[in-house]
Amino acid sequence: MIDFVRAAGLANFAEFASKQGLNPEKMLKRAGLPLDLEQFPDSLIAYSKMLDLLVLCEMESGNRLFALQYGLAQGVNVFGPLLYLFRNARDVREALTGLTAYYHIHSGAAKIVLDESGKHAILSYSISDTTLPGYRQGSELALGVGLQLMRTLLGKRWQPQALLIRHTPVAEPAQFRRLIGMTPSFNTTYNGLMFDASALDTPLESADPALHRLIRQHLDHLAQMSDEELPTLIRQLIRNFMPEGRANIEYLATFMRMSTRTLQRQLELEGFTFQDLLSEVRRDMACHYLQDSTIRISQLADLLGYSDQSAFTRAFQRWHGMSPREWRKQQVGKTGHAQRRYPISSA
Repeated sequence: MIDFVRAAGLANFAEFASKQGLNPEKMLKRAGLPLDLEQFPDSLIAYSKMLDLLVLCEMESGNRLFALQYGLAQGVNVFGPLLYLFRNARDVREALTGLTAYYHIHSGAAKIVLDESGKHAILSYSISDTTLPGYRQGSELALGVGLQLMRTLLGKRWQPQALLIRHTPVAEPAQFRRLIGMTPSFNTTYNGLMFDASALDTPLESADPALHRLIRQHLDHLAQMSDEELPTLIRQLIRNFMPEGRANIEYLATFMRMSTRTLQRQLELEGFTFQDLLSEVRRDMACHYLQDSTIRISQLADLLGYSDQSAFTRAFQRWHGMSPREWRKQQVGKTGHAQRRYPISSA
């Protein structure tokens, strides 16, 4: 399974980290994550890097419950389009069933299961790779988010019958009680929330069946695109790391915690090569900068990782049948002079 999560999974990070006495940009840099990820919530980031960030923040802040607190602070903001599905569902059961069915659109690194057994129901969260550093922090983050989701559906004072945590406690029971109003059950089979199954039949006041159907159709379309998750992720990583000169397969494979050969093989299984994706991103970025900035051709060649300007010019001629300079003049003739200065975003 592809190790990714939507950047929405780090919603409100800058605000929360600052309140914990941390420098958000510094922490993102140390984890190897883009500094502007909150501006692009639908972009894909490596889940392992997100866990690295949580571990670093816990260590730097000295707060052993950093991840759980962060999940509570995030609440339902992490879910993106899934949030609209929940809010327009007929009842809590339909909302949570939608969550389990479409969660893979949000993250390919974990899954959510709703299990009904007699009078009890358990909403559980499991990370696919339990050996990942930060597994504990990732689980606690998800439990905080899950608790806030249930309170969104059932009222802000709602409490589960039990908060189930697979690992041993990392803080005193009193700290958990102050934070969530109860002491979790530790060393359990699941990471999850156990509650009265009758709550699943609670109707939602915001239900809109017609809108719910439309949102499901949209999510079904997104789910059909899941076969291209890896190429999409690689394109975004290339774009993120291009300004730093690190948009090469060796660096990206290391970033994703796999071997270069494994990454090549996975791309080939989906009908792509790394060079194809690199060329595609270079072409798109070249057109963007030529049309929307005053960057010099030599600067652009360097930004895109070409050995020199002539190599970039040859590539551009293959793409468009003309030189970058000629293409820019043609665009100016259509839209007027470019006014923007040359921005370089950092990863």
